[in-house]
Amino acid sequence: MVEIEARGRHVRAWKNAPPSLRDMVEASREFADRDFLVYGDERMTYGEHYRRVAGLTRELIDEYGIAKGDRVAIAMRNYPEWSVAFFAAACAGAIVVPLNAWWTASELSFGLRDSGSKLLIADQERADNLTDVLPELGLPLLIARPEQPLPAGARDINDVPAADELPPVELEPEDDATIFYTSGTTGTPKGAFGTHRNICGNVTSVGYSAARDLLRRDWTLEQIAAVAGEPATGLVAVPLFHGTGCHSVLLASFQRGITLVLMYKWDPGVALELIEKERVNQLTGVPTMVAQLLAHPDFARRDLSSLTTLGSGGASAPPALVARAASSLPAATVGNGYGLTETSSMTTANRGPDYIAKPDSVGLPVAICDVEVIDPVSGESLPTGEVGELKIRGANVVTGYWNRPDATADAIVDGWLHSGDLARIDEEGFVYIVDRAKDMIIRGGENIYSAEVEAAIHQHPEVADCAVIGLPHELLGEEVGAVVQLAEGSNLTADELREFLAARIAKFKIPAHIHMQGKELPRNAAGKILKRDVKSELGSAVAAGN
Repeated sequence: MVEIEARGRHVRAWKNAPPSLRDMVEASREFADRDFLVYGDERMTYGEHYRRVAGLTRELIDEYGIAKGDRVAIAMRNYPEWSVAFFAAACAGAIVVPLNAWWTASELSFGLRDSGSKLLIADQERADNLTDVLPELGLPLLIARPEQPLPAGARDINDVPAADELPPVELEPEDDATIFYTSGTTGTPKGAFGTHRNICGNVTSVGYSAARDLLRRDWTLEQIAAVAGEPATGLVAVPLFHGTGCHSVLLASFQRGITLVLMYKWDPGVALELIEKERVNQLTGVPTMVAQLLAHPDFARRDLSSLTTLGSGGASAPPALVARAASSLPAATVGNGYGLTETSSMTTANRGPDYIAKPDSVGLPVAICDVEVIDPVSGESLPTGEVGELKIRGANVVTGYWNRPDATADAIVDGWLHSGDLARIDEEGFVYIVDRAKDMIIRGGENIYSAEVEAAIHQHPEVADCAVIGLPHELLGEEVGAVVQLAEGSNLTADELREFLAARIAKFKIPAHIHMQGKELPRNAAGKILKRDVKSELGSAVAAGN
């Protein structure tokens, strides 16, 4: 590591991290003959990917006038063209703006206007959604996989000729690189504005986490170095427009020459089929995906022996799920990580034996990160084991929020990012995310952490998923409510679940209102439960006397 000053902040950074996304693209030619992207029957090698990126980079500069600092937006599903567009825009010196493909036309329009994008690269579905908006925005449009005649002025991205070399563009680690919009579970999304150092450092953090786990298993550094260059295959089950999908899956795999199998959309049955067919070694998803995989009827009959790494992120994994995954896939290293859009993905990691020993922890901070728990009111540092707000400092913390100086000033103070997460740190330095500060329930003066109640509910074998929220109460202020998604075929009742919980959590934490359902809980593209929707639905049911 090295101590650096980045935009007025003194932080630790990885000494040998790639300087820029462009440097990563140049280095990828080392794996030219290896498959990089697999989508259905399509396969694209690293060499072909490089040539397509080089050709599109040249096109962006020469034909569209993209210059350093211009914004280029991407709005599409996990197609191979997503990666080509992302790296080409970055190599041209543009600030890449990956937009949430789940957004409505008005939300996509917001992202395009807010970022001031100069060009949009979209798939047919997103282009169709924006038919009424694009003319007034005056944005040039490149379309991936058009299914009908192109709109006036639009071009098929696959008609752009490939090239053998990237055009010259000077990029430095502190140059602006990306705007990733926050999940937006409440309020208007904010664009987290990151540098090449922010995003490229994460690939080293991911590698550091994996190497630390192997060292804990008595591997030597020589053995780890030998494995790092070997071919491997990963399954992309999360959206590339999200921090986990882009930073920790796409880029971390790209750096190592890993083959990535892309899914059109998440389907646990299809995922099991692809793991068997493509001999997938690595899978990272949100905890719900892991749970659905383990519970699928095809799980036992598929050959999953190739799977050696099973990771989760984006949301807390219940300890019961960790134990179930470890016993169901004994050959796989199970792990999780914690991070935010504002920390360029990984901040802490918990893998292997550490994760089995401390399944309710998100692990230790990676070496370039400092973490601290503070009193959210006074800002004073709290003793070991006490719950407060987690703040984070390191070379992974983004510059701020695009065009939101007030929001930046509130979130990043003296180089420390205030996460908004309630956490505690144990005597060994392991971090435990207790709850989002806004999700904590205060019942009659007692603090109740929804994550703790959710973890207890998840221990019941007939529970597929759950969300715990606070409901208004005239005397207590709030009381605990829960929406529970039952496993297929379950007839579990609310009273039976309360009886189950009575031996596991204090009586005042047991939900007063429980709504059982068979349908999935509402989630955003990052896999996080939309608690405002859950709260509205449960509140309506309670008011109706159901």
